[in-house]
Amino acid sequence: MWRNRLRRCALSAAGLLGACLLALPAQARYYDDVIDSGYIRIGLYRDFPPYSWLENGEPRGIDVEIGKRIAAGLGVLFEPHWITPDENLEDDLRNNVWKGHYLDKDDTRPLAPKQLADIMMRVPYDREYAYMRDSTGEIVNEQVVMFGAYQRERWQVAYNGERLDSVATLAVFQYHPIGVEIDSLPDFYLTSAFQGRMREHTRHYSNVREAFAAMRKGEVDAVMGMRAEIDWLVESAADGRIRLGDNGFPMMGKQEWDLGMAVKQTYRQLGYAVEAVVDDLIRSGQMEKLYANYGLRYELPGLYQEVAEGY
Repeated sequence: MWRNRLRRCALSAAGLLGACLLALPAQARYYDDVIDSGYIRIGLYRDFPPYSWLENGEPRGIDVEIGKRIAAGLGVLFEPHWITPDENLEDDLRNNVWKGHYLDKDDTRPLAPKQLADIMMRVPYDREYAYMRDSTGEIVNEQVVMFGAYQRERWQVAYNGERLDSVATLAVFQYHPIGVEIDSLPDFYLTSAFQGRMREHTRHYSNVREAFAAMRKGEVDAVMGMRAEIDWLVESAADGRIRLGDNGFPMMGKQEWDLGMAVKQTYRQLGYAVEAVVDDLIRSGQMEKLYANYGLRYELPGLYQEVAEGY
C-alpha cells in the first residue's frame, strides 16, 4: 500500500514532497533482516558518559561495549544509532524504536526512509512502567517490548573529603552545598525532602559532570547522581580529595532500578536472540569485567540476584 502512495506522490507536484515523506514507513527490521544485512543498529544516547559518547569520532562507553558484544554474538557488525533525548522516555521509544521522528536528523536524503534502532539500550526494566496506561486506559508503550535487564543502577553521593568528614546522613546538606543535575530526581528530592531544609544549599547544573567539576573547584561540597556516572567521574578525576558517601535516601521512593533494552513489539525474535547474548555476558562474568574496565561497580539486575540467592 505504501508503495502505491509513494508512486502517486512521485507523480504529484513538487509541493507535495512533504506528504511523500510522511507516507514512507520507518525502517525497523526482523531478526532475519538483521542477520542478512550483516549489521545491527544499536540505539545509544548521545553525550552520556560513561554509557555512550563519541571521543575523537569513535563511539565509547559501557553501552557501546555491550552493543559490540551483542553484534559479535549475532555474527554481525556493530552500528551505533545515536539518540538525542526528547521530552520523556515514551518519546524516545517512539522516535527511535517503533515509529521514527518526522524530522530524521541522521538522514537528509530526499525520500529517505526514517531510520530506527534495531534495539535500544538503557531502558528501564520495570513491569509497572512497561504496562503504564494513559488517561484513556490505553497502554502507553504497547508498541515496544522491554527486555534483557543487564544492570542495576542506584543513586550515589560523592563529596570533598577536605570539606566534609563523612556523609552518613543527608542532614549535612542543611549546612553544606550539594550539586545536582537540574530537573532530575535528586534535584526534586533535595529541594523538597525534610520540609525543604536542604533547598537553600542545593545548586543546579546542566548535568552531573558540571556539578562534579564545580565540586572540584570548591563551588559545592558534594554531588548526587547515578552511581555509574559518579564512579566514572571519580575514576577519571583521580582526585584524592573525593570520597563516596554511604548514606541512604529516606522517603525518596525508588532508590534502585534495573536497566535493559527495548525492541519493537513485532520483532520479538530479535529481542530473544539479543537477550541470549546478554545473558551469557552476565553469567560468564564478562559483563562485570566490562564495567570494571571503566572504573564502574557492577550490580546484577534483580532477577539474577534472586537466582543467586536461591529463590
